[in-house]
Amino acid sequence: MKPSRSRALEFDPPYDAMFRGILSFRTLAETERTIGQLEELRQRFLAASDKKGVRYCLRVGAVGRMRAEMIARNPRVHPAKRLQKQEAALWFSVWLDTPELFDDWRTLRKETGDFRNLLESEADPARGW
Repeated sequence: MKPSRSRALEFDPPYDAMFRGILSFRTLAETERTIGQLEELRQRFLAASDKKGVRYCLRVGAVGRMRAEMIARNPRVHPAKRLQKQEAALWFSVWLDTPELFDDWRTLRKETGDFRNLLESEADPARGW
């Protein structure tokens, strides 16, 4: 059984304070910031052998991916916004699957024409986010 949307991002203390408000993917910059914060926490938890903290990081990333995918599939959402959310979902997926490679992947991804087109649509409020 899947956790409900409201319970998916509930955490035990002291983690609740660390993760409060961390998930944001309204723009690609916010997606990037969220993943960066999650990776910092994940690294800290790994160094401390804190398996619960690592699981919570992955849970937040998975919820971000799921929510971005839901928006990307919604036919009522503007097509440009759907593409942008599809990109956000991709970013979360790459980080979840290969967090050690994410920074290199992100650098390469930002050099593509597809990515630059997404940034242009993001800058145009009529077309995007």
